[in-house]
Formats: sequence, structure tokens, C-alpha cells
Amino acid sequence: MKKVFLLGFALAATALSTAFAQVQTEQLIQVPKIEVAGFAEMEVAPDEIYFSISLREYYQDEKNQKDKVIISNLEKQLIKAIADAGLPKDALSVSGLGGYQNYVDKKKKPATFLESKQYELKVSGADKLDVIMSKIDSRGVQFANIARVDHSKREEFKKQVKIDALKAAKDKAAYLVASLDQKLGKVLEIKELDENLYFPQPVFAKANMRTFSQAESADAVTESDVQFQKIKISYRMQAAFEIK
Repeated sequence: MKKVFLLGFALAATALSTAFAQVQTEQLIQVPKIEVAGFAEMEVAPDEIYFSISLREYYQDEKNQKDKVIISNLEKQLIKAIADAGLPKDALSVSGLGGYQNYVDKKKKPATFLESKQYELKVSGADKLDVIMSKIDSRGVQFANIARVDHSKREEFKKQVKIDALKAAKDKAAYLVASLDQKLGKVLEIKELDENLYFPQPVFAKANMRTFSQAESADAVTESDVQFQKIKISYRMQAAFEIK
């Protein structure tokens, strides 16, 4: 019985040793491969421009604090101007509420609270803003400036740049392997190394945009001199390929 047990143990040990040796052999025999990185970049002009607009209440008779122009009337002017410009209702959204105290003489009159309201307006071009703002009482406009820019097909562009970067990696691997009289095999691994999205602020050709108070009608509006840098999208992709 003891001999049978020892024989079984010896056979099992031999089998384990053989299996371990095979694993070691497979680890030593690695598949020849090449790892490279590819880069691609795309520049596109923004087609979504987001303006930040602030309206505030005021008195037509500032000295005596009479004839108050309320925020709702100013907002109606803004909404109508946007509709007249052919923009959809959802182009305008409220981004904030606030106010400030206004007084002429603290000793004679108590300070009064005047409401202000901030909006975000989405347009396709900067020239739209001049047309819209010319139809709003200029004294009720606290400021109007460009907050940010974007592109409606940004996600599609990102996908395309990734594909182009991966193709660039494959092309690089192919000509490097070909220089050694070898051929490129199947892909073994793909990694996304980094992403770079650059959304520039507008570059003004002139020091400032048109002063809204100078334009009392749409006819007085001139074309905007705002020029935009392009949005820059870039990716770097890494890929490993088998060498045949």
C-alpha cells in the first residue's frame, strides 16, 4: 500500500513539474510586437456662442427716484428682440438674480433696492447680439459679453480625431516594421494617452464692442468686429501590433 501511495505521489509531482515547465516556456516565448503612439488634431470654427446679459432696474427720473422701469418690462423687451431676430425661445435662459441699492442722498431719501437679472443667450454669430441689444432700453443693460464658445458637433469631432490618431499610430507602426523587412500583424492593445480640448475666448479686433447706448435702432447697428479663434481638439493614442 505504501509503494502504491509513493508511486501516485511521484506521478502527480511529475505532472505538475511538466505543466510548470510548459508555462515557463510559454512565458519566455513572447509574441514579437511593436508599440507606437499616434497623434491627430482638428481645428473648427465655433458655431455656438454664449452671451452673458445682465439687465437692471432704474429710474427714469434718477434724481427724484421716480418712474421706475421694472425688470419684467426689460425682460419683455429682450424676449421680443430675440423673437424678432428669429431665434427660438430656448436660446435664452436665466442664469442668475440679484440687485443693488440705489440712492441720491442718504440723509433725505432711504436707499431703494433695484433688481437685476442675468441671462445666457445662445446664438450662432456675434452679429445677432448687436441687433437684439439695439431694441432694449440701453439704460437697463448692465453688461453684455461673450461667456464661452462651443460647437454643436463637438462629440462627433472628438470621435473622428481619436480614429485619426489611431490610424496615425498604425501607419507609423507599418512603416517602421517594413523598414526591417517585416509585416504588421493584428492589433494587440489600444490605449488612449491624453485628450486636449481648447475652447478659446474671442479675440476682439477692436478694443470694445459697440456701446449699446449709441445705437437707438436696428438701423444704427454696424457689423460686429469680433473674430474668433478656432476650437482645437487633439488626441494621442497608443497601440501595440503583432510583428509577423
